This record gives sequence, C-alpha cells and structure tokens, in this order.
Amino acid sequence: MTGPADRELRVESLVDAPPARVWALLADVGQLPRWSPELVRMVPLKRGGLRVGQWYLGVNRRGPVVWPTRSVVDTVVPGRTLAWLTTSSGARWIWELAPDGPDGQRTRVVHRRPVPHRLTVLSRAFAPLALGGSASHADELEAGMALTVERLAAAAEERGGPPAGR
Repeated sequence: MTGPADRELRVESLVDAPPARVWALLADVGQLPRWSPELVRMVPLKRGGLRVGQWYLGVNRRGPVVWPTRSVVDTVVPGRTLAWLTTSSGARWIWELAPDGPDGQRTRVVHRRPVPHRLTVLSRAFAPLALGGSASHADELEAGMALTVERLAAAAEERGGPPAGR
C-alpha cells in the first residue's frame, strides 16, 4: 500500500532549446546540483562515466540536515531518457526529453519521481524525524523538481550555452 509520500511526483515543461542541448546539460550529472534546491553533490562511485550500472553518491541538504543517498543508473537513452533508482529511499528519478514543435527545436521535459514499490524503512523513518514528515517532504520535493526543471531550462536557453550537438 502506498501513501502520500509514495505518490508519483511529476513536473513537465517546454524548453526553448533543442533536445540535444538539454541532453548535454542533463547528461553532465555533476552539474545537477546547480539546478536542484536539495542536491549538493552527485559523485560517481565507479569508473566509466554516465552509463547503466553506474553508482552515484548523492549528498542532499535541507536547512541544517545533510544526508547521503546511493543511486544506480538504470536507463540511459541519449537525447531521450535518463533514470536512476535511489536505493536508500526506494524512489526512482526519471528525466524524459522529446522534441516539440514543427521544427523540433523545442524540448518537452518531463521529470518524474515514482516509487516503484514503497519508500524504504530508512526513508520512512528519516523524513518524519529530520524533514518534517514524509508527505510534506514529497510536496517539497515536487516543488524542488519544478525549480530544477526551470533552472535547467534557463541554462539550456542561455546564449553561449553548450552546443546543441554535444
């Protein structure tokens, strides 16, 4: 059985930049903390760069509370989809990109956080003790996802950003 904290979080936006430009930013996972209000660092734990099976140590912060997460990349479809399972919480983080408009020069970005089974016991215990509750933290996460997508869009739309073909 799932509860309010286990619900799928979802944010969708149109970005005025081609998918290749958005992907170039997103695939540089070390840059995610620039846009996320909660993620402080994303450190690869294995050699080989961004790929299925890569592990990342995430360092998160909310006010004075700092905590680590371990994530395993499970989907990499260049220019389209990036996803990882955060094993410490049971949540899956998914980025989906699709060309939009008649010339395909805009990108529909969908950022989702489903919980495939249930949040882990650790997550269900940690959120009420340190983050003000699981359901309220889920609401905060969804608002943070919207801000992350907004900041990613601003970076992609910026003149002089990474070239679309990279």
